[in-house]
Amino acid sequence: QVQLVESGGGLVQPGGSLRLSCAASGSIFSFNAMGWYRQAPGKERELVAVFTLGVSTNYADSVKGRFTISRDPAKNTVYLQMTDMKPEDTAVYYCNGRRLDTNYWGQGTQVTVSS
Repeated sequence: QVQLVESGGGLVQPGGSLRLSCAASGSIFSFNAMGWYRQAPGKERELVAVFTLGVSTNYADSVKGRFTISRDPAKNTVYLQMTDMKPEDTAVYYCNGRRLDTNYWGQGTQVTVSS
């Protein structure tokens, strides 16, 4: 059974940084795509950053230049480094892994950007 476990959320001030981690129960290369989504109150879940086919990366326009997705295959872990954070980054962040036509989700981790 696939499990994705996020960690690293919390409260950060505007302009601050935070790193999220997503530990998978198996090899991250077993997924066609793996990355991060977020959902703010009253809004739909949206893509933040993703590795696709293990090669290319895609970012939401709102986070380009501020967020970086990376991975450590030895630890079966994907990271999201967030810098220059803004109040509009406040959301629950979810790790996602897609294997063929099946999406797997973590439980989510709350990120709050506030002074």
